[in-house]
Amino acid sequence: MTISELQREASHAHIHPPPQGFVSRYVISFDHKVIAVQYFITSGLFFVLAGLLAEMIRAQLMQPHNTLLSAQTFSEAYSVHGSAMVWLVIIPVLTGGFGNLAMPLMIGARDVAFPWLNMFSFWLFPPAGILVFLSFLYGAPQAGWTEYPPVSLHTPGTALWCAGIFLIGVSSTITGINFMVTIIKMRAPGMTWTRMPLFVWATLVTAFLSAIATANLSAALAALFIEKIFHVPFYDPANGGSPVLWQHVFWFYSHPAVYIMILPAFGIVSEVLPTFVRRPIFGYRAIAYSSVAIGLVSFMVWAHHMFTSGLAQWVQLPFMILTMAVGIPTGIKIFSWVATLWRGRIRLSTPLLFVIGFLSCFTFGGITGVMLASVPADIHEHATYFVIAHLHYVLFGGSIFGIFAGLYYWWPKMTGRLLDERLGKIHFWVMFLAFNATFLPMHWLGLLGMQRRVAFYDNQFEGTNLLPMVAHTNVFVSISAFVLGLSMLIFAYNALRSATRGQVAGPNPWGARTLEWMTSSPPPYYNFAEIPLVLHGPYDYGKPLPYANISQDLATEPVD
Repeated sequence: MTISELQREASHAHIHPPPQGFVSRYVISFDHKVIAVQYFITSGLFFVLAGLLAEMIRAQLMQPHNTLLSAQTFSEAYSVHGSAMVWLVIIPVLTGGFGNLAMPLMIGARDVAFPWLNMFSFWLFPPAGILVFLSFLYGAPQAGWTEYPPVSLHTPGTALWCAGIFLIGVSSTITGINFMVTIIKMRAPGMTWTRMPLFVWATLVTAFLSAIATANLSAALAALFIEKIFHVPFYDPANGGSPVLWQHVFWFYSHPAVYIMILPAFGIVSEVLPTFVRRPIFGYRAIAYSSVAIGLVSFMVWAHHMFTSGLAQWVQLPFMILTMAVGIPTGIKIFSWVATLWRGRIRLSTPLLFVIGFLSCFTFGGITGVMLASVPADIHEHATYFVIAHLHYVLFGGSIFGIFAGLYYWWPKMTGRLLDERLGKIHFWVMFLAFNATFLPMHWLGLLGMQRRVAFYDNQFEGTNLLPMVAHTNVFVSISAFVLGLSMLIFAYNALRSATRGQVAGPNPWGARTLEWMTSSPPPYYNFAEIPLVLHGPYDYGKPLPYANISQDLATEPVD
């Protein structure tokens, strides 16, 4: 289509033509789809750096008294690794990446409510990540991704870490407000609350959490920064401050942040399942309303991270009960997803494989989370590798598997080309097996007392007799971690191959029924020349497409 034809079509639809210059189209872009790609690329680079730090950590832990890293360098590596994975990879990809890519299309909008703010919120992100990694030049944080005072007050790089995470918080808050306004005010005609795709429900609750909880973190970071630079005594007990105050304020944000990191992945699972099972999602309203329940209850359970901080026993009991109760809405989702699989016409494409991997790993992580909700168990396991294993089963087994499910699912919509199925399945199986081989043995190591966040450990944890047929458990774990890292190269090769010679996807290669598949791949600048009219919900396979003003000739069965 020529520029003049595009402009005539845009004028007929009362929309603006796309920008023509490279910078305005791909760098300082207001287009939510381009901004999504910017998030994916930037987070991908930070993922590589964070992954290299993880491999350094596992190389150090192959032997009880290894000298590859000093104790200080080890502490810096795990602190920046955790910070980068949480704030520079998982949250930006799931909210900024997938939220921008899919949500406006799924509600029939031409863009987000505030495109300029959307662009601005992205451009806060790269400098924030650079600040976090620049802290290595001055002495990176050494107190973990939680940066507990007073330890965090005695490392020079803490100020840069605070500034970087503060910028991420501002970006997340702006994005949350932008997404809430977009979903509430810009849905296509006829798209009632109970006709919204489940990914949009998950994005709405995540946006609420980002807008409310992140402001709390920003205040805590500002106080830590001021104390570090100007010595105002907020948290340092030597000067009359309270380190427990930081824990309360930090976890009041960070437990909702766990759901900021997992709710969009829940939404991805809820989109992939009905598409590849070819039946309506089971319990649509239960899944949607349970997301709202998770968002509300997540603000009530922060102190279960603080059972070892000296909380009074009468405070511990209600937090223990509430923490166990938060598993109920999550259990409703898992039941609904498994019920959707039951008697479905299952097509084991790569996106569905990653969803099944998500279901198995995240469910296991949720079970160990219920164990840690118990005060006696948490006190015993709090500072051990059991917590490391639980955290990674939730955030890697949940969030990262969900991210790859979404990438394989929406890659054709984003690029116009398909990823190779054979390579995708090899990627899944290598990643799934290596992940479990890496983190499953850590449960045993933790229960036996191996402490986390230390560069050296006692010879008794070298591994003999800890696992059947494994002579040295930590060596086995480290080798598995290296294989897990190498599995990402399979996806990188697949992505590059798709860009050069991948099969052309067409508008709807999966036979999906949500609105993003009712336009070309990749979509035009304005998404829809004519805003569709929504007639009923999107997941009822066997019925005509639920949209007026949309061609009914779009595929309703998957392409082989």
